[in-house]
Amino acid sequence: MATCPRGCSPAVRLCQRLNRLKTLDDDMMATSLKRCLSTLDLTLLGVGGMVGSGLYVLTGTVAKDMVGPAIIISFIFAGFASLLAAFCYAEFGARIPKTGSAYMFTYVSVGEVWAFLIGWNVILENMIGGAAVARAWSGYLDSIFNHAIQNYTETHIMQWNVPILAHYPDLLAAGILVVASFFISFGVQVSSYLNHIFSVISMAVIVFILVFGFVLAEPANWSQKEGGFAPFGLSGILAGSATCFYAFVGFDVIASSSEEAKNPQKAVPIATAISLALAATAYILVSTVLTLMVPWHTLDPNSALADAFFRRGYSWAGVIVAIGSICAMNTVLLCNLFSLPRIVYAMAEDGLFFSFFARVNPITKVPVNAILVFGVLMAIMALIFDLEALVQFLSIGTLLAYTFVAASVIVLRFQPDKSSSKGTASTSPNPNAEPSPAPSESQTITEDSGELKQYESFSDKLQLVEQQKTRERRGVGQLKAYWEPYLGRLLGDCEPGETVAFCVLTLIVSSVSLCSVLEFGTQQLHLPVWSVTMLLVIFSIAYVLSMALIWIHEPQTNRKTFQVPLVPLTPGASILINVFLMMKLSPLTWIRFTVWIAIGLIVYFGYGIWHSKEGRRELQPKDLAARYVVLPSGSLVETVQPVQPDGQVDTPAHHINAASTSEEFAEKR
Repeated sequence: MATCPRGCSPAVRLCQRLNRLKTLDDDMMATSLKRCLSTLDLTLLGVGGMVGSGLYVLTGTVAKDMVGPAIIISFIFAGFASLLAAFCYAEFGARIPKTGSAYMFTYVSVGEVWAFLIGWNVILENMIGGAAVARAWSGYLDSIFNHAIQNYTETHIMQWNVPILAHYPDLLAAGILVVASFFISFGVQVSSYLNHIFSVISMAVIVFILVFGFVLAEPANWSQKEGGFAPFGLSGILAGSATCFYAFVGFDVIASSSEEAKNPQKAVPIATAISLALAATAYILVSTVLTLMVPWHTLDPNSALADAFFRRGYSWAGVIVAIGSICAMNTVLLCNLFSLPRIVYAMAEDGLFFSFFARVNPITKVPVNAILVFGVLMAIMALIFDLEALVQFLSIGTLLAYTFVAASVIVLRFQPDKSSSKGTASTSPNPNAEPSPAPSESQTITEDSGELKQYESFSDKLQLVEQQKTRERRGVGQLKAYWEPYLGRLLGDCEPGETVAFCVLTLIVSSVSLCSVLEFGTQQLHLPVWSVTMLLVIFSIAYVLSMALIWIHEPQTNRKTFQVPLVPLTPGASILINVFLMMKLSPLTWIRFTVWIAIGLIVYFGYGIWHSKEGRRELQPKDLAARYVVLPSGSLVETVQPVQPDGQVDTPAHHINAASTSEEFAEKR
């Protein structure tokens, strides 16, 4: 992060504080949590997070009201869009095996305040999602007993008619959340075992549905007599894809669990790919079976699968489907309660949230305080609130997180690795070292043999010498050598990665503008056709030009961990899809989102910015920095100089003679 010299305005200093990046530890595997999850554990967590109540409820709703049998194509499109986002999460989960998911990824690449807001939205997303699943679990179980639980509660306990609150307190939903939080607090292995049990039962029921459903399939239900395969046309398929996209939300639990994985570099990408493939296959095949068993226009949106078997005369099969549905909801519930406390823990560990939540139980190795507190808060939400109006809020938080993670992938791919030796003290074995030039001169490397060449370390010197020998490849984040004659004058003076960061910002702005014109240009804004066309062309050119400018820079290569293919095309397409889906959300959702963001900013400026560990690290005194100087004769000497504090004027009193400093180090040794 650039330092602010004396005389710099308070606004600039505040901006630098808001955009400071997280410094990662040298040992990425070090953690206070317990690394015990295997690839199978992570895969089942991902499957449990994605294949839940949506398989039993969403398929019937979308097929009947929006798409028809073409829901199969909608799930294929939605699965492909989710795959783009999953690639980005897999790269970060393998590269940065720390808990926190989208919050952590944004913190190391974009900035502190943006990371906090992403984490803040993910917290609400998990709270509402867990409470909604608990109420759906309670309602599904209640429907099996002919709503006896609801009738008893309204008659003997209480009921109210308040717009925001539910009609009656859902004690069963609150109770299941408290019990699940209690089990999860016993440790990650207990959570994993429970998820294994429910996931295996759920997948067994899905296999039963597929086998028995294909036996009962009637191809005539796709005929023109019943409305055809795609009765709502292409527009219906695209609208259904936007809704089906949210069925795959949940794979981010794998990235959230990377700090507890045994081998996250391999396990996270493999588990993400397998779980997403299994979930997409399950959704596509179940949708095929459902629309072949009964005509799509006669489906029951509330319990489509169970009702389909009942109407075909196999009521006993509906009981099996009900068992699978409850187990699937349990897996989603466990995944929400599993990932939410870990995101809270990551924010508290960085000082951006209350330190009370950063405490880890020494026996179970889990953040018990975060688990119990937010489990109770989630139970209270499920107990009293009517969550149907809030469920759509889940979409905007998820899509925003996906967008920032995709942008972070591009930024980090074209950002040179920071030297781990920067700012650290080093001893010198040579007492006859020459005085070091001023710090500003250390950034300049000349090619004339009569001038000094200065490097951060000896390895840097060797690397730069090798680059001089092989001119066909430049440093990470710099303009590619092929484009240097054409764009060198315009972009050659930029810092490595600076142009890419600006292009990513332009990419997001052009995506928002392009999708806004597509969604609101003709109807809400009432723009003429020529104006809409011109704006679409302008924003499309800006989008494509930003992608092209990113592509002509040198990316990082030879990484030992998984990397997203076709960068910047893959994350760029993910950004465009996520922004387009956000534009389709209702205005009321955006109002709720703005209010929640405002509350988050109050928390950040009231607590987070003052307790940030990165802020405290900036205030710590810097020691001595080592410099290696190449003399015109070709010999190499090491010098040592102090690192000046921010804003401190470099006066002669602050200079250290390199030879005397080296002698002092030798005496201490």
